[in-house]
This record gives sequence, structure tokens and C-alpha cells, in this order.
Amino acid sequence: MTAAPAMPLTELYEADETAWLDAMAMLIAERRTSEFDLPNLQEFLESMANRDRRETFSRMVVLLVHLLKWEYQPDRRSDSWTDTIRNQRFELELLLESGTLSNHIREEFERAYGKSRKQVSHQTSLDIDVFPLECPWTLEQILADDDA
Repeated sequence: MTAAPAMPLTELYEADETAWLDAMAMLIAERRTSEFDLPNLQEFLESMANRDRRETFSRMVVLLVHLLKWEYQPDRRSDSWTDTIRNQRFELELLLESGTLSNHIREEFERAYGKSRKQVSHQTSLDIDVFPLECPWTLEQILADDDA
């Protein structure tokens, strides 16, 4: 097991997060719960959960942007777009194994589509009104593992 840190856990958290994580893991393994750095542990766990929510949202936006490009610019389709669509679907499949993240993306789906609509308009120089106000696909269709 890792040696005890040379500084208090609260300072270690600010100085070296990985060393802090090692120290917290050691305390957990040794069942030394009274020594936990609870305020920073709470902050860290909330931060990790928020990071996962942001990643899920961001990947959904990227996927939607590429699906909209695929649908509304068929003459510009490329292997790169196909790869991006497949990659985002794969990564989202992994993330959405979490019931919490699956619920999150269902709650944020309309907002993700709205953001992707603005991004695709900017990226393609097509007027935003070219793209439907409401998403033309269901979440299940978007996540379906097909070529596009």
C-alpha cells in the first residue's frame, strides 16, 4: 500500500490530486474513515459526476451535428463523418450504461439538439431554419448502430 502522505490531506488535495487519491484509497482500504478528507472528497465526487454529465452532453451534440450534416449535406458525406458518428455512438453507449447518465441525456436531449442545430448552422454556413426546430429523430434512432 502507498505510504502515508507527508502533508495534511487538505493540502495534498490542492498540491497533487493523484497523490491525494492514492492516500484516500489507502484510508478506504484500511477502513480509516475518521481520517477521510470529507470536504474535498465531496467536491471531488461531485466534480467527477458533473464531468460525466458534461461529456455525455458534449458527445450527444457532436453526434447530432454530424447526423444533421449527413442528412442535409449528402454531397459532402465523408468517411470522416462516418467515423465520427460511429465513435460518438460507441462512446455514448458506454456512458449510457449508467442509468443516471441515461436519464440525464433524456432530460437534456432537447437542449443538446438546440445546441447542435446552432453549431451545424455555423459550421456549414446554412441558415439555421434549414434544420428542423425539433429533432427529426428519437434518441433510440440516434444511438442505433448503423452506417449513419
